Amino acid sequence: MTASSIPVKPALFGKTLDQLQEVAASLGMPRFTAGQLAKWLYVKRSASFDCMSDISARNRGLLDENYSVGLLPPEGVSTSSDGTKKYLFPVPGAGYIESAYIPDRDRATLCVSSQVGCRMGCLFCMTGKQGLSRNLTAGEILNQVVSIPESDRLTNIVYMGMGEPLDNLDEVLRSLEVLTAPWGFAWSPTRITVSTAGLVAPLKRLIEESKAHLAVSLHNPFPDQRAELMPIERGAPITDIVDLLKNYDWKGQRRLSFEYILLEGINDTPAHIKGLARLLDGLKCRINIIRFHKIPGSPFYSPGDRSVEAFRDALSAKGITTTIRASRGEDIQAACGLLSTGVK
Repeated sequence: MTASSIPVKPALFGKTLDQLQEVAASLGMPRFTAGQLAKWLYVKRSASFDCMSDISARNRGLLDENYSVGLLPPEGVSTSSDGTKKYLFPVPGAGYIESAYIPDRDRATLCVSSQVGCRMGCLFCMTGKQGLSRNLTAGEILNQVVSIPESDRLTNIVYMGMGEPLDNLDEVLRSLEVLTAPWGFAWSPTRITVSTAGLVAPLKRLIEESKAHLAVSLHNPFPDQRAELMPIERGAPITDIVDLLKNYDWKGQRRLSFEYILLEGINDTPAHIKGLARLLDGLKCRINIIRFHKIPGSPFYSPGDRSVEAFRDALSAKGITTTIRASRGEDIQAACGLLSTGVK
């Protein structure tokens, strides 16, 4: 038998409590073993079955024979002059993904990937240029959280890395369950934001099956112009997305925001300000303005700082809470829209 033909054992890390109960049952173990596994995986973050001392030696042997824990360390790290770090993680059989660690005073945010590449094809994004290799499992998503040296310092997680989270919704929801469940990481969902370009049916599921903050990639209020930037507009119009969002209450702790990459001469005119105000009228939300970060072969440019600030002020005058997201990690290709492993 060659090394490549040896079966890869499935990973336990990333499984929900229900799934761990199924594992225990399939191996003839008591039902309470699932809770013990959850504690070792998500509370104590054990990387080895040998450490799971309250599980019998026989059962530890069965687990090791049939499963792996499933944790993989990053293979590389780049550090920005502003303190941002970009981690490179291997994905068996599918290349690599990148995650960005962003420290900012008393906050420490990790931007995680949900897919190897992306099939959305947005023109302002490097990840879209490499296409989609495959979805990540919940374990591979969460591995990014626990396998960096700064894991214990994290205050926030954003699903804004490589991939479209709603294109991998089942695994994203499982990862959110593990992050927020009392038997898992026990994080408050207010520490987590999921970003999406918008897929109507999956978006409805995400809103109803999780309590994480939501960020929608908008970038243009006019459907024909948005479609030129984001092909997804043709199948999931932004008007349909906004209509869906208006069915939910966004006045509590849960936050709804729209991401808007400002492109000089493309989506930064007074007409776009009026279009945004009309589109979002009656919706409790905020707009995050993002400076465009230049990618190879792109015809786009970011407006100057004064123009960006003037756009923000004009939207604020329309009654829309508007902020400008600080650019972080641009010198190591870790800023918004720059994550890509297509050439690695």
